[in-house]
Amino acid sequence: MSTLAHTMMTVARPAESGLAGPGELDRYPYVEAPGVDRVDRVGPPAWDTSEAELGRAAGRRTAGSRGRGLHGQLVQQLGQMIVSGDLGADRPLVPEEIGQRFEVSRTVVRESLRVLEAKGLVSARPNVGTRVRPVSDWNLLDPDIIEWRAFGPQRDDQRRELTELRWTIEPLAARLAAGHGREDVQQRLGDMVEIMGHALTQGDGITFARADAEFHSLLIQVAGNRMLEHLSGIVAAALQVSGGPAAGCDRPSEASLAHHARIVDALAAGDANGAEAAMRQLLTVHPEVERVVPAPREH
Repeated sequence: MSTLAHTMMTVARPAESGLAGPGELDRYPYVEAPGVDRVDRVGPPAWDTSEAELGRAAGRRTAGSRGRGLHGQLVQQLGQMIVSGDLGADRPLVPEEIGQRFEVSRTVVRESLRVLEAKGLVSARPNVGTRVRPVSDWNLLDPDIIEWRAFGPQRDDQRRELTELRWTIEPLAARLAAGHGREDVQQRLGDMVEIMGHALTQGDGITFARADAEFHSLLIQVAGNRMLEHLSGIVAAALQVSGGPAAGCDRPSEASLAHHARIVDALAAGDANGAEAAMRQLLTVHPEVERVVPAPREH
């Protein structure tokens, strides 16, 4: 067993923790600096979103927003509200009103809106202000937007689209990876399979999920195609979305583990066809996935 595999097994979290929740990694570790003035409340805010809408948004907040700091929490709140439709397209967003409603400083609001603008969710223009942009302008490949869609009203569409995209990306990546005989990467892929097997025996879903995500990320990286590598974040986001057909191997099982091992064996043998076939089998481990996987064409 390699040092990497031993370390991950040693620090494995308790089995009762279950699979990692969406957004568990702290993507926005910013905390407001001490001494920054907060916006004072003066009467009721002009923010006209109903209390019911705000309540629904708060209820959708994932475990990952806890501990992210004010900046990350506000990005999470506003992002979920926009993606869910609580804040519709062309809706004006007034920083002062947001600051009052969520009790955060002007600095936190400004930085949060910049993050959302980078994701294509809002636009800020002189003499117009900040407004919500239509879905056609969103960066739908952004991991946060994938997460927010997957746990909102568009969850079914998001999971179906993710499955279809993975079906396109990963079998090709497996085929290409078979032609790059990098023993160091193959060793790491083997380590991940070993870790997954140990986690399966221990009933440790979180360790299994982390090793699974690392496996798929490594496989795409070793494919030798930079454009595919750029899409690795999509696969990682798909694997974080548990409980739906998008995560074709998110549930620890002997079948999933066996398909991962077959991929590693095919790569070691330089068998491109075998690696691709094993990946396709892996992505159809769960019956619900087969409903969205394109059927092979007859020639």
